[in-house]
Amino acid sequence: MENIKKLWFNLWSRYFETYQLMGIVEKILLSIIFSILTGLSAQIYIKLPFTPVPITGQTFIVLLSGILLGKTFGCLSQIFYFMGGIIGIPWFYGVSSGILRPTTGYIIGFIFASYIAGYYSEKKNKVFGMIVATIVIYICGILFLSIFIHKSIKDLFLIGILPFIPVDIVKAIVAGYLAKSIKRT
Repeated sequence: MENIKKLWFNLWSRYFETYQLMGIVEKILLSIIFSILTGLSAQIYIKLPFTPVPITGQTFIVLLSGILLGKTFGCLSQIFYFMGGIIGIPWFYGVSSGILRPTTGYIIGFIFASYIAGYYSEKKNKVFGMIVATIVIYICGILFLSIFIHKSIKDLFLIGILPFIPVDIVKAIVAGYLAKSIKRT
């Protein structure tokens, strides 16, 4: 077990050493890679019958983008993801694109969440930061969802947040502990 911990630490130490030596072009390329990963994770989804919002792996990738790329380039990766979908790249959930969708608010929330995840990955309370980032996704999500579904705040909470809390808590905790276990140099 001790050897695995050393290997894990060495792997991430090298990553962050290399990352700090990268120029802006390489960091932008990593941001593009994370935007693609976000798009790919949108295609792995569980459609729920009572809401237009699916369960996806995107929130975990969004948190990782902030943790591994830092707040600026993690945020940039999600801006690339959002803009790519707007211009027609079919990588939003269900191999679709466009801005007028019930899930657009969640995607806008990804931009803020990746920044928050990057910010908190450098602070002491990393798990708390990942939970805050997830809450920001929820808030942005239901604000936009309310445009499409004219319901009360309670109903929006029931269809736009509540079904996702258990899975997203696990994602946030795993991302937070991942951020804790890797040490930035």
